[in-house]
Amino acid sequence: MAPKNTICLWFDGTALDAARFYATTFPDSQVGTIFHAPGDDPGGKKGDALTVEFTVCGMPCIGLNGGPVFPQTEAFSFQIATDDQAETDRLWNAIVGHGGQESECGWCKDRWGLSWQITPRALTDGITDPDPVVAKRVFDAMMTMRKIDVARRG
Repeated sequence: MAPKNTICLWFDGTALDAARFYATTFPDSQVGTIFHAPGDDPGGKKGDALTVEFTVCGMPCIGLNGGPVFPQTEAFSFQIATDDQAETDRLWNAIVGHGGQESECGWCKDRWGLSWQITPRALTDGITDPDPVVAKRVFDAMMTMRKIDVARRG
């Protein structure tokens, strides 16, 4: 049964490539049904992959190959909670090392322009610490980082 709510992400002909990358990079992720266009459309030709169903960390998504009209922006991002530094490093390095780019405070962008927040649970715990001195120290440390290094959190 199809989920009632699904995130639809716009791609310029590369939805299947992106979905395959996400499925091999993130846990509980997979590529599902691929719907091929029954005719030519502004984003592609008859027979091209028009939509690709996939999950990222259990979240249902559809990649729509709609053409170059609407590029990805930082206004939307996936936030992935990581359990340790090894997982943080693995995911960050997979995204950045596969044609992506670093940003700040745990944000990076994949080669398709989609933004990701690779967020260690220890960081979230630190910046929400009930002790305001601890929370500020962790927050200030985060503000100096690109990829989050939990050992530097304060």
